[in-house]
Amino acid sequence: MAGPEVPLPGGVANRGLVVRVGDTVRRPVRRTSPAAHALLRHLEEVGFAGAPRFLGVDEQGREVLSYVPGTAVLPPYPAWALTDEALVSVAELLRSYHSAVAGFDPAPHAWPASLPAAFRGELVGHNDLNLDNVVFRDGRAVALIDFDLAGPGSRVWDLACAARLWAPVRPDATIRDTRRGRGFRRLRLFLDAYGADGADRRRIPGALQQNQEWFCVLIERYAAAGHAAFLEYSRSDLRMQADAYRDWLADVAPALTASLS
Repeated sequence: MAGPEVPLPGGVANRGLVVRVGDTVRRPVRRTSPAAHALLRHLEEVGFAGAPRFLGVDEQGREVLSYVPGTAVLPPYPAWALTDEALVSVAELLRSYHSAVAGFDPAPHAWPASLPAAFRGELVGHNDLNLDNVVFRDGRAVALIDFDLAGPGSRVWDLACAARLWAPVRPDATIRDTRRGRGFRRLRLFLDAYGADGADRRRIPGALQQNQEWFCVLIERYAAAGHAAFLEYSRSDLRMQADAYRDWLADVAPALTASLS
């Protein structure tokens, strides 16, 4: 190894376990890591610059990835990360990723928990487009990191996941930054910047609901297993249960539909 281990902040599942060593990042290996490694190799082969490179496994059994220079968006969220310009750049990066991954065959690999059947099979999605999984430079999104949940998915699933978190599409009472009151307008901006077609836009409400439910189940599973970071997150006053989110979506259905047209 070249240099000391420097812990990297952010994340939930691997909190405190990801370190930087020189120009590399060391992360725990999981049962499904070989699938993520194959995906990263494909992205490198097709020339997609917006993801780390898989470099191997170190003497401690950790995966070794190239370090992506830049800044991940961590709370308290900086003002530049909440601008419309930053949101547009996330949409453009996601579109570029989807184009790059379109020719990748997921069949030979074992992936993490399956998405709902209606939203998988089109391509391998990132599936975890939280703010801290996007690296920025000079105010623009330049790379996706943390492919632990990547697997067979779809464009609309990644769009819903990203928009739910970045716009964000959730009640204003749970938004405590400058995005409050602007969720639906930013949702339209995000979809426009991505270039989402009418068919995908019509599927967004259902994808938002099922994406929230899927992550609720995932969080509960980790929390039940005693994972400290997920236990902490599960108790956050900003977290919405799946049924509350479903009810909210029903209440705002006219405004949501209008934002998708």
